[in-house]
Amino acid sequence: MKSLKRGKGISASVENITPFGIWVFVRDREYFLSYRDYFYFKDQTLSSIQNVQLLHGYHLYWPELDVDLEIDNLENPQKYPLKSRIVRKHPTLHSTRRRIAAR
Repeated sequence: MKSLKRGKGISASVENITPFGIWVFVRDREYFLSYRDYFYFKDQTLSSIQNVQLLHGYHLYWPELDVDLEIDNLENPQKYPLKSRIVRKHPTLHSTRRRIAAR
């Protein structure tokens, strides 16, 4: 499962996609991106996950997913404590609340 983008000796590829996350190989280093921390890769198509580009030598970009990650974010996650939190509403719970509020 490789997607290799080359440019002036710089490459990035998705080496493996597991039930727990993806393995990305960039400039002779491998990084594991768990779905818990990088949820936007979960439930995506293989081709969209594999389509990764390394821009400017330090910036990963998945154009089909509109996801941007800097290599420094992967190497030093403690420097980036803020994480996106998407709250999904359960459709049944939401409609139950609406019915209760209407009474």
